[in-house]
Parts: sequence; structure tokens; C-alpha cells
Amino acid sequence: MVFRSICTTFAAFMTKRIGRYLDWGVSVLLGIGVFLFWYVGYPHALSYQEQYQLFLWTGDYFLEKMSLPGGFADWLGEFIVQFYYIEWLGALLLALLFVMLQRLTTHGDRSREFESVKLTGPVPMSLSLVPVGIVWWLMGDINVLLSLPVAIVLALALASIRWLRGLWWLDILIVPIAYWLIGPMVWLYVIVRVVQLSWKHLWTAGWLVAVQLMVYAWLLPQWPMEMAMTGLSYYRIPLHYPQWSGYDKDMYELIRMDYLVRNERWDEIVKRAQDHEVRTPFWSNCVNLALSQKRLLADRMFDFYQSGEDALVMPRTRDLTSMLPAAEAFWRLGMVNSAQRYMFDTQESILNAKKSGRCTKRIAECMIVNGHYQTAAKQLDLLKKSLFYRSWAKEAEALMKDEAKVNAHPIYGKLRKLRYQNDFLYSYDEIDKMFGLLFMNNQENKMALDYFMGQMLLKGEIQGFQQYMGWVQQYGGYRQMPLGYQDAMRCIQMQGRVTGSAYAKYVQQMTGRRAER
Repeated sequence: MVFRSICTTFAAFMTKRIGRYLDWGVSVLLGIGVFLFWYVGYPHALSYQEQYQLFLWTGDYFLEKMSLPGGFADWLGEFIVQFYYIEWLGALLLALLFVMLQRLTTHGDRSREFESVKLTGPVPMSLSLVPVGIVWWLMGDINVLLSLPVAIVLALALASIRWLRGLWWLDILIVPIAYWLIGPMVWLYVIVRVVQLSWKHLWTAGWLVAVQLMVYAWLLPQWPMEMAMTGLSYYRIPLHYPQWSGYDKDMYELIRMDYLVRNERWDEIVKRAQDHEVRTPFWSNCVNLALSQKRLLADRMFDFYQSGEDALVMPRTRDLTSMLPAAEAFWRLGMVNSAQRYMFDTQESILNAKKSGRCTKRIAECMIVNGHYQTAAKQLDLLKKSLFYRSWAKEAEALMKDEAKVNAHPIYGKLRKLRYQNDFLYSYDEIDKMFGLLFMNNQENKMALDYFMGQMLLKGEIQGFQQYMGWVQQYGGYRQMPLGYQDAMRCIQMQGRVTGSAYAKYVQQMTGRRAER
């Protein structure tokens, strides 16, 4: 009997220890998996989220967030997202958030009534990953904001507070306060509370619903009830909701291209373009910009997909991302006003009315190049209140105090020489002429020459292309005529009947499109 008792005690002890190791082992493996997923697989997704907000370390910014329901979850979500600027740090914080969600799901309820169904075995432990998997999949929708998983974690954390378990009458205060802090995800708290009360107080659920409706009726009459009950800050697009589309390959490839453009990783763009093609103007803009920065545009432009006349720079399109590669091209060309206009329109297209750190920085740079220091100072004042843009803003502010330093700056001074010297009316339909005028203003602007010649080929301006081939020979700096131009000339001379001609293939593609119209 004694031996059996010892064996039983030892077995119970070992089962408890193994269960504890398994418990923490699952959490550790989850954290490592989440970290690698975002840092190795999807760093561009982190950059995408970071560039569409500008978290300010000010009391006014906090109070502005707290003036709306769900404001604390939104503020805390943006606080975390600002660290996406450093990719490994952003991935680490996301990993910790997912682990917190899993731990709260596993051990959020320690009430006596449900002690027997605690998630401690291998199979139940795997079930604790289901909520994590759902949130993870939802975040594949690029418009889902981090405030949603943050609100879920906060709701579960609130429901796990032990001393609240028996004090059901306190919920009349807790629910409206929690609603204001984390938004409608307080419904998750309500559900957990009903379970904790062992279904003895089902009427409590109806009471809590009534409390939330009163909060809406009294404090939020200006918002549609649909938004008040489903969240004002969980999704980037008002009156829209998360899509169960997961991680769309083409969408995330475009986001990756924009991320590579932002970080000036031109070689990687060209390499990826050879492996995965997305037939959109955005993709063409990114690839052509990378080729131009490597001085390969004249040689290899038509080796890659060209969307048409908008393949070099897109026309103005009021959405979040379309104009970004075009704005970057304008900036490097020296078309500073166009770059500023595109970046400003992009920032104003953020549907939840947030600022963009990336756009604000580039707008300030455009103003510095143009010598508009007072308006640039307003943008810099905002950036100085952020964490990762602060040091750059202070350097730019000091630079503006000395005109000679601005002129000697390796980027701003160069752009002042490349930009237009005279004003004229902008017309996208004549973008090729604007590229040509930009080159005539400064023959050292090789990128403008490449874009000028490339745009004429895209439009099918054959006579103009042939007429200005002399510019390429005289100012292009090439040892021999670029291969792409040679191919185009053969195609023109042979009227498109050239086997294996990349330009002939493009012409056939455009001719087919016009015929379909």
C-alpha cells in the first residue's frame, strides 16, 4: 500500500511537471513561429502597417484617441505598430501578443466550476491555438488594424481577473468602461462572464447588452449603430469588415515591391521580378524604377511586363498605395512638386484619417528642396513628436538654418539642380514631353533621358523615338547603343516581324488590348 501510494504520488507529480513543460513548450514554439513568420516571411507587411500611421508621444494625441470608444485599444495598437519600423522588434512584439492570446485562452478561466476542463492535455492544448489561428488568418487582410487583436487580448485579460468572479453586479460599471477602452470586443468579456457564472445568471447577458446599447444611445448618436456595435478602429476602411481572404500572394507581392522601393533594394526588386510577375501598373512602376536606378532601363525594360503608357509612372489615383512608386520616381527624377503632390494625395487617402510617417517625411523633404522652410517646419514639428522619425526631423530642422548646407546636401542639392527651373502646367497625357523638358534642363539627368525615351516607346511614338536617338548617343553615357533600343529599332524597321523581339511582343500586347476595346 505504501509503495502504491508512493507510485501514485510520483506519477501525479510527473504528470503535473510534464503538463507544465508541455504548456510552456507550446507557448514558446508559438512565439518562435510567429516571430519567424513576420520577420522572415512578411517584413513588408510590417512596413506597410507602419507607414500608414504616425504615433505621437504627446498627451493631446492620447486624449484624442481616448475620445472615441475603443480608443485605448487603438492607441495601444498604434504604440506597438510604431516599432514595426525596426522589423525584428515589431515581429518580437507581435510574437509576445500572440503568446499572450494563447496563454489567456488556455488559462483565462481558473474558476472551480471549470477546473476539470482546463486546457492542459496535448489535444486540449492544441485547441487553445484555434483562436490564435483565427486572429492570425484575419490579419492576412491588410486593412485589419492591430487594435483588433489588442482588444481581444485586453477583453480576455479583464475576464481573467480572479476577484471579479463572484461580483457580477460590478459588471454594470465594468462593461461601459471596458466598452469605451477596447470597443465592442467587450462582447468577448460578456461571453466569458456568462460562462464563469455557470449559466446561473443568463439574464445578466441581456442586462449587459442593455448597458452597451445605453452607452451608444447616450454618447455616440453621431455614429451609425453598425459601427458603434462592431468597432470604429478595428478596420482601416469605415463600415467595412475583415475579409477571410488570408494572405493573397499577388497582393503581398505588390506590398513587398513597395517595401523594397522604400528601402532602395533595387537588386532584389529585379531578382524578384524575374521569379514572380504581377500584371499591374504598380508592379511595372516598381520594376522600372529599380531598373532605372541600376541604369538598366534602356537595356532591359521590355524584358519585364509593361502595363502600358502608365508603366513608368501612374496617373493620380486616390488610394493608399498606387501612387507611391510613381512618387518615388518623381522624387529621383527631380520632379519635386509632382512627388509632393502624389505623397500628399496618398496621405489624404488614408480612410481612417491617420497621418503617415513615410509620407510626412517625404513631403517635408520636397518642401526643403523647394526652399519652403516655414511649411516644412510644420511637418518636422509632427515628426519630432514621434520615436523613429525624431532624429531625422531634428537634423533636417538644423539643416534648414543654413542655405549653403542645403545646396551642398548630396540629395537635396542634387535635386535643386535637376528640378525644373520654370513653371508650367502639369499634364499627365504629356508626361513624355515633361520628361524631355526635364532632361533639357539638365543633361546630367540620365534618369530623365531614360524615362523620356522609354515613355515614347510605351506610347508608340516611333518618330519621336527615332528623332531623339541622337540624345542617347550624345548624352546617354553608353559605350554602345542599349540592347533595348536596338531591339526597338529592329522592330520598327521590320514592322514588328522580328522573332523573339521583346518590344514586338509588347506592341502586339497593346494592339490586342485596343482591338478588344
